[in-house]
Amino acid sequence: MSYSYSSSESQSFTITHAKKIAAKVATDLKRMQRFYNEPSDSRIEEYEEEITQFLKAGYLDKVSYGFKKNGNWIEPSLHYKAEELGGFATVDDDPGRIRPGADISGASFSSFLVYSYKWWLLSTEERDAFKRNLPFSRGTADEPGINGYLSQDKTYSAGGKSVIRSTVKSY
Repeated sequence: MSYSYSSSESQSFTITHAKKIAAKVATDLKRMQRFYNEPSDSRIEEYEEEITQFLKAGYLDKVSYGFKKNGNWIEPSLHYKAEELGGFATVDDDPGRIRPGADISGASFSSFLVYSYKWWLLSTEERDAFKRNLPFSRGTADEPGINGYLSQDKTYSAGGKSVIRSTVKSY
């Protein structure tokens, strides 16, 4: 006698899933604030709302938060890359582990967002309508370089999507 077993799981990504992931990013930013006095509480709330909306809609490719010096990200900057899990389970880490004591003298806090391929499929009118519901407007600029290297260290996931966190490390 032989038995077989199959399972199928279908999951839709909801605003609740997006908020769960965004809350972990906000927790990282609060830890950064604790060690480096940036970003402000109100800015963290805006970043959390923004990433929630971008994740929910599928318009986020990657977003960075941290300190720039001479046009480059420096330690302790954080980079988050949005990923589809394609039905595969992944880890869902706890936020944290921001290194205290990095030299940020002469640097300024900044953020940079890169839109997903899905974003560019929208019409200009659709993109403008989406942007009107965001907590702040972003300008346009070239993506900053990195002074050091990226070290992938966390994964935050929910509802079949995740963001992979990488931290800038000095050489």
